[in-house]
Amino acid sequence: MNRFEVLKTIVPVVRDRLVVCNIGSPSQELRFLCDQDSNFYMLGTMGLCSSIGLGLAMSCDESVIAIDGDGSILTNLGGLATIANNPCSNFVLLIIDNGSYGSTGDQPTYAGAQTSLAKVAQACGCKHVVECSGKHLAATLEDVLERGTGGVIVCKCDPGQVPAPVVDLDPVVIAHRFSARVSRGRLDHAGTSSANAA
Repeated sequence: MNRFEVLKTIVPVVRDRLVVCNIGSPSQELRFLCDQDSNFYMLGTMGLCSSIGLGLAMSCDESVIAIDGDGSILTNLGGLATIANNPCSNFVLLIIDNGSYGSTGDQPTYAGAQTSLAKVAQACGCKHVVECSGKHLAATLEDVLERGTGGVIVCKCDPGQVPAPVVDLDPVVIAHRFSARVSRGRLDHAGTSSANAA
């Protein structure tokens, strides 16, 4: 399975959830498969998907899924240490590890050679780290979300691209609709909490 096929399997799991998606092909493929206002498509800042996702999760009560790539994680390994030292039970970092820089021509990454990102995450102190294959990702992600512990999932898959249209939304539009969705979620949560208290 390549990344597009893997993303397709998790569409039912990520629907209506807050998702921060890595720049380039991952965002293009996710938008093609499941465009929603709760998706934040990154159009820049290589390597910071995990950091943005963590910051968002720390500031809200909803589950946040950051869909990152091995190449992106390798440019910001310090992000794994930050995640480990700021545990957030509503944050899931999903690393789709295809062993390549998929958006720029499938040049190989070290994650496809000797470097295990799962072991790196564990060495940084991340408590809940799971490695799985593409065909098991949907069940694994659902399980992590249901447990409510947060964690890091490293999904191993094949390199390769599926042509998908570029994200032609203006960055301001992406930010505005995502912010509005986050705000609605906060209001909904506040209303639910008040009803439960009553």
